[in-house]
Parts: sequence; structure tokens; C-alpha cells
Amino acid sequence: MAEARTGTRAPAPGGIGTGPGRLLVTLYAVFTIGAASRSIYQLSTRFDEAPLAYVLSALAALVYGFITVALVRGGERARVLAVGCCVAELAGVLVVGTWTVLDPAAFPDATVWSNYGMGYLFIPLALPITGLLWLRRHRNPADRP
Repeated sequence: MAEARTGTRAPAPGGIGTGPGRLLVTLYAVFTIGAASRSIYQLSTRFDEAPLAYVLSALAALVYGFITVALVRGGERARVLAVGCCVAELAGVLVVGTWTVLDPAAFPDATVWSNYGMGYLFIPLALPITGLLWLRRHRNPADRP
């Protein structure tokens, strides 16, 4: 009944943001804050030095934020959103990582995804893979083969 009065939902037992999923939530929250604060500073003070890199860092922060919220929110719609964002994140890491390796001059300053996240101990590469595996494990039982 408290749920109906407050409008909040308790996380479902075994949901995507519970158990080991809490570690994913924590990592995504830390990366959201880190990427957002870095990109806000860079965009507001040094935009002309490396606009592409700074905009990509802001994009990474948005993706991390969406995934964090989806993991906390739980439910099938949130899981589907999180899967889409993890796929976009992985694509971003792979594209930007490859681009920075092949054409380092295109990025006078690093992004979160530069060199596949090497500046962040490759966590930006590992996170979407781990996230996708976790989310696959928690898909709707009716969708499982």
C-alpha cells in the first residue's frame, strides 16, 4: 500500500539492478558523473581545442546516465532501453577506439572511449559487454528460448 501512496516502486527481487547488478549500477553511476563533469568542464572552458572529443565525452555521459537509470528502474521496458544503450555504448567504444588508434590527430584530447578506454583501465570497453551479459541473463522469461 505504501507503494500506491508514494508512487515509488520497490525493486523486484532478482531484478536487473539488484545483487551483482548493483555493482553495474555503481560503475555506471561513477562513469556518468565522471564523464559528465569532465565534458562539462571541457565544453565550457576548452571547446575550441578538441570539440569532437569533448562532444563525444558528453555523449558517453548521456549513454552512461540512461543505462544507470534503466538499471535502477528495472522492469522489462527499462531492460530493453538498457540493452539498446549498451549496444550504442559498445559501438561508440569500438568506433572511437579504432578511430583514435588509426587517426590520433583527429583527437587532440582524449575522450572516455579513446583507445578503447585505455585511460580508464579499459573499463569503458568491459562495461557494455558485462552489461549486455547481465541484461541477457535477466530478460523476460517469456522471451527465453
